[in-house]
Amino acid sequence: MKRMFDIAASFTGLILLSPVLVIVALAVRLGSGSPVLFRQQRIGRDFRPFTIYKFRTMIVDAPSQGGAITCSSDSRVTRIGAILRTLKVDELPQLINVLRGDMSLVGPRPEVPEFVEMFRQDYREILRVRPGITDLASLKYHNEADVLGRFEDPRKAYVVHILPDKIALAKEYVKRSSLGFDIGLILKTLLRLAHAGG
Repeated sequence: MKRMFDIAASFTGLILLSPVLVIVALAVRLGSGSPVLFRQQRIGRDFRPFTIYKFRTMIVDAPSQGGAITCSSDSRVTRIGAILRTLKVDELPQLINVLRGDMSLVGPRPEVPEFVEMFRQDYREILRVRPGITDLASLKYHNEADVLGRFEDPRKAYVVHILPDKIALAKEYVKRSSLGFDIGLILKTLLRLAHAGG
């Protein structure tokens, strides 16, 4: 049932949001050149790696100029990228990941291999389900970049404080997971986005 819901919702979303996707793609292209999409390896269900898609919000060679952690003061974020991040529009291409079966609409946010290996035992439980576009941690840490920006060492703060909390929330999601719970989280996410857009 969950997979059928994901397929129907992601396909419908891609169709309905196609004008927005085109406009954002053009904005990224005109604002900072190509490529329009950012691709990065993440770890999915049963520890299978996959390529996640996002609209590019940072300079082209951002990975070579810094790590996987981004904070609000990160100079690698482009002008249009900052807007996309605030509105969470950069996440829309992940509907393709959902349609492909890499991700679900709702599920623990997929992490990069480095951080999964640090907490591999915890992820054995978490990665029994597909990672998602939104989840409990996404709602709690909707302003994660701002939070990390308050620390002298954002990476250390993420590994020591934020990621363990995200892992606890991911485990909670796995235990409570149901279609009704997912729909509730989707509605809360949409309300949060509406508030950010307002």
